[in-house]
Amino acid sequence: MSAAQDFLKRRAVDIQAVGRYSLASRFDGLGKRRQFACRTSRISPFQMLVAAPVLGPVGERVISHFGQLGHLEGFISDFVAGGFLVELQATKSQRRQLANKLEWIEARASDPTIVDVREQERVVPEDPYTTLLFGDGTARTCFVIDVSPSGVAVSADIDVVIGTRLAVGRSVGHVVRHFDEGFAVKFDKLVDPDRIEQAIKPTSELKLAATVPQSGDAVCYLE
Repeated sequence: MSAAQDFLKRRAVDIQAVGRYSLASRFDGLGKRRQFACRTSRISPFQMLVAAPVLGPVGERVISHFGQLGHLEGFISDFVAGGFLVELQATKSQRRQLANKLEWIEARASDPTIVDVREQERVVPEDPYTTLLFGDGTARTCFVIDVSPSGVAVSADIDVVIGTRLAVGRSVGHVVRHFDEGFAVKFDKLVDPDRIEQAIKPTSELKLAATVPQSGDAVCYLE
């Protein structure tokens, strides 16, 4: 049984929280640690599953931050489709604080009277992966942070300039803003709110490369 399979059988909280992360071996052109968007789907005070656009090898140090959970550090111990399992490094006090946060989040999620207004405007898609298609025919995989009828925020291991024309899934637009974890695309036309997820679905089926990354390598996604 793999570490990830074992974790799925342990006591943990299922939570869809969007955050950002960096890997110890990934730097930008200025020598700064490069950040990417990510999403955790299951977490305990000891481990968490993370969906992410760029993976490192087993043992790679991961530094992450989630708005609801705060700063979390650890190392990659196993892989799942489109992501990895993190062994969290924390003191006994930090683990106790995280356990209290998770307990509160579970209680909040079970209260139907609490509504997040922002989530009604911007959607975190069920499947966070899609394709970017550029004018020269180049296709790249990206991680969708969130999407609204007017645009989408994505994270990818690629540099683009503001104004670049591209399609995100089946929706055409242009890059309007950069931020630490990626960039924002404004659609040419507003998307029907009831069809947002369909509008950004990948144009072809993506498959995760079967090879396990070696030190210094990143997992890539192949069409």
